[in-house]
Amino acid sequence: MNKSKVIVPLLSAAILFPSVVNVHAAPLKPVPVKSVEFVGMDVPTTAAERSTMYSKASAIVTLKDGSKKTVPLEYTSLARPGEVINGKVVGAAYDVNGKIIKDKDGKPFVSTAPDANSLFSVNGKSGKLYMVNHFESIPEKGYGNMPKPLYLNTVVQDKKTGEMKITDIEPIDFSADGGVWTPCAGVLSPWNTHLGSEEYEPDARAFEANPATSSVTAFAKNYYQDPNAVGNPYLYGHTTEVKIHPNGKANAVKHYSMGRLSFENVTVAPDNRTAYFGDDGSYTMSFMYVADKANDLSAGTLYAAKWNQTSDQNGGAADIEWIKLGHATDAEVKELAQSTKFSDIFETTTDAAYGQANGFKEIKTNSNGGGKTEWLKVKPGMEKAAAFLESRRYGALMGATSEFNKMETLTLNKADNKVYMTMSYVEKGMTKNASDPVDDIQLSKISSGAIYEMNLAKGQKDRDGKKINSDYVVKDMSALLTGEDLPAPDKDGNKSNLEKIANPDNIAFSEKYRTLFIAEDSDRHVNNVGWAYNVDTKKLSRIISAPNGGEVTGVQAIDDLNGKSYLMVGSQNPGNIGYIDLSSLDSTK
Repeated sequence: MNKSKVIVPLLSAAILFPSVVNVHAAPLKPVPVKSVEFVGMDVPTTAAERSTMYSKASAIVTLKDGSKKTVPLEYTSLARPGEVINGKVVGAAYDVNGKIIKDKDGKPFVSTAPDANSLFSVNGKSGKLYMVNHFESIPEKGYGNMPKPLYLNTVVQDKKTGEMKITDIEPIDFSADGGVWTPCAGVLSPWNTHLGSEEYEPDARAFEANPATSSVTAFAKNYYQDPNAVGNPYLYGHTTEVKIHPNGKANAVKHYSMGRLSFENVTVAPDNRTAYFGDDGSYTMSFMYVADKANDLSAGTLYAAKWNQTSDQNGGAADIEWIKLGHATDAEVKELAQSTKFSDIFETTTDAAYGQANGFKEIKTNSNGGGKTEWLKVKPGMEKAAAFLESRRYGALMGATSEFNKMETLTLNKADNKVYMTMSYVEKGMTKNASDPVDDIQLSKISSGAIYEMNLAKGQKDRDGKKINSDYVVKDMSALLTGEDLPAPDKDGNKSNLEKIANPDNIAFSEKYRTLFIAEDSDRHVNNVGWAYNVDTKKLSRIISAPNGGEVTGVQAIDDLNGKSYLMVGSQNPGNIGYIDLSSLDSTK
């Protein structure tokens, strides 16, 4: 996700509706809200606007008595990287023992790239609020690949005004799994835990060829503060989960049974068992995981998708066929991760004629240097290791489609039984490529990207005709929104239509407002923006603007938190963690 951009904050609407009070009259009865319409703002035009995160957007609230109220949106900041809260540095990298990692001058390594936010209450309305957030990248200053931090924030909420404040932060311990590798997007699970991600999993083939110079080993040396440490690539590239106990202690795990890939985020269907992933990079794959038990992702069945194209128009459409890769538990796969090398799993060759004659298959995936072809064959008895440690490579060998490009985040629309998925760039493997080993996806290039909607259905079967044990299986997908590439940059340097999305990244759906919130991470708009898209009216409204080159990130739609609603949102480079208070949109007076 992170493209080394400059970014900043977002906004908040903490303005209450005006009301007239007659001390001699009985209190006015609440009038229910009929609808909420986000009203977009213009693109920035001045130098000050272009260099600032700001909003001039608003929302029109229509009540059922026909009256209307307009509420402006504003940003409230919670924390900035490098800020000290309760004696602790926001965004600082930490080692295996939870100590801040410092350079030779004694300065901490601090991330300027906060990403995912999960804000929630541990014990309902009477409980404390906590927020888990990711920091995606660390300026390395010549020290090599640094471990990336996750922090647990203690949050205090004013129950009347909705205003929030972070009072304490603590690093989250992932020492049982070798630390965290590039945490990107994340979501709050239906069972009230934080589900995170490890993006851009390291290539185990390249690591084995030269472990000493690998970024995995540099990571291990920094994390363990040991110059002799050697890394293990199979520990990274997994879904993470953080549970917060009532006493405020965090318990963190990695779900090895959900496969290993470039996780953007996970979204979970209403059965609390079926999950879908975003796999970021070029020549990537779409996956589905069906857990054995609800609210428990420690064991389940992994599937990979095959795109059977039905249209090449307006971003394209396809029927989705699911290929079963295998079943496993976290414990089984973690044991394999600790004891297996790439060469234990696959035979390789560079001779195409030999490969064709001896059962090898040519594949092209992000696993091999971002989309280089390779000839592979799974060694006997290593199918489980291949499925869960080399999920994309194995999926390609099994016939799944490995041509998606910059697949980013996903979010669920529960009421309509749909999942939304962002494709930041419809390019490379998603266009017609006669030279690729397989060419399932054949679309017109849209460098501005697209958002797809996927329909969920019961009674679906996998490629082998076996019933999939879920009532929430994606059966098709089609483009819902597309950007528009300009034939030439405009006078300001914009390469995409300013009235449409460009390179969508983080998305979050609000059931209450029937609105898809969209954050851009683009080099095609001079200023990245955040959008509100109403899935009923189809209205797309620009609601915030980031500074030149900056990335909007970390969106979380919260429909009810102690009677308040929020849009959590952050920024990268420079970073900020903040929120939009949407509670005024629910006012009925």
